[in-house]
Amino acid sequence: MSDAHVLDPTILREYDIRGVVGEDFSAIDVAAIGWAFATIVKEGGGSRIAVGYDGRLSSPGLEQSMVAGLSLAGVDVLRVGLGPSPMLYYAGATEEVDAAVMITGSHNPPEYNGIKMSIGGHSFYGDDIQRLGKICASGDFVQGNEPGNIESTKVFTAYVERILSDYQGTKNLKVAWDPANGAAGEAVSELVKKLPGQHFVINEKIDGNFPAHHPDPTVEKNLEQLKALVAENECDLGFGFDGDGDRIGVIDGKGRVLWGDQIMILLAREVLADIPGATIIADVKASQAFFDAITEMGGNPIMWKTGHSLIKTKMVETGAPLAGEMSAHIFFKHRYYGFDDALYAAVRLLSIVASSDKSLADMRDELPQLLNTPEIRFDCPEERKFDVVKEVKSRLQGRDDISVNDIDGVRVLSDDGWWLLRASNTQAVLVARCESSSEEGLARLKSTLSSELKKSGISVPDFA
Repeated sequence: MSDAHVLDPTILREYDIRGVVGEDFSAIDVAAIGWAFATIVKEGGGSRIAVGYDGRLSSPGLEQSMVAGLSLAGVDVLRVGLGPSPMLYYAGATEEVDAAVMITGSHNPPEYNGIKMSIGGHSFYGDDIQRLGKICASGDFVQGNEPGNIESTKVFTAYVERILSDYQGTKNLKVAWDPANGAAGEAVSELVKKLPGQHFVINEKIDGNFPAHHPDPTVEKNLEQLKALVAENECDLGFGFDGDGDRIGVIDGKGRVLWGDQIMILLAREVLADIPGATIIADVKASQAFFDAITEMGGNPIMWKTGHSLIKTKMVETGAPLAGEMSAHIFFKHRYYGFDDALYAAVRLLSIVASSDKSLADMRDELPQLLNTPEIRFDCPEERKFDVVKEVKSRLQGRDDISVNDIDGVRVLSDDGWWLLRASNTQAVLVARCESSSEEGLARLKSTLSSELKKSGISVPDFA
């Protein structure tokens, strides 16, 4: 590999690096990225980097390329092997390393792969990733006097034991689990051996082809097998996971989905009982019910920008013990390390339900029953998407019958409820969502949002 290497700019995303292996993302790219990342780590005084990889077919080879690239800069590399992204984050928090790199395609289709990075426990994203691309293109790498030391370690058992250590349930439950053939499969299999109760696990074999279904638990159709497993075995609840184990899906005993903001309300009760008045963070797509519930429980709710790296950064800034997104990244600093770990979130929720005289279905029934659209994503040219949001915001300013929050796009609160319009940071799309307490109010919100889009020359999406 020559020193300078130009990366396809489309793989340099806002929160991570991601592309189609063999098309815009190759082993040579990964080696160059590793060399550039190690260059940045060394600039900050770091000298040791942990590396892990998920269960995709391309991941073992790309991990080897990453290790080779890191070594060129003379940094030492700690290989933690195959496992979910949170296992790599755990290694980053407990081993003597300065940074961490995960080879993972997350919840993308099988042909994709990518890289998630952190330095000193802080997310590496946005401008950091763009700078990394510039280092690759210029060839301005640090050259190690000699290759770094490469060693392997096993953190799998310690990671699983650490998750188990925070289980405090007092009654046995029947629980369904679906790791979706993703990287969390082996960890789930070990967890259930040591958790009390009866456990039913499907799709636990790690298989980068994802033969059972797409590994994204935030899309309800991907939870059909889990729902069937809950029904067949009369389970109290069920958990699903994405391809790298940092996003969670939850089903109650009646086969109903609990979405990210609903899960967060239940988790926040325990946190706020332990830390009264604590700050709890959710993204702009979360239900108003979440923010109201945190306030009612005596907490300090903060609405923040969508994006796991952005949420994690805000969490560090505010000292919040709990944060989460509608995409079901859930971050626990309370009794844990502050990174997004779906297995840990599952055990914390399971612990809550197993310590209550109520079922998860009962808890869900007690939550506010609001009407909302799913997240609607619709095409908008890359060069227009942010301008459309600005235009809508400009037209709404100065009105006293609504409240406009512009922390991430525009979230408009009125007597009918709220609607959101924001530009995706990773795709040429706009994202919209509406929520109301009544069918009539929801219809008015959809109409208002559609009208604003039409004024900016955007085709109106098909709202569900």
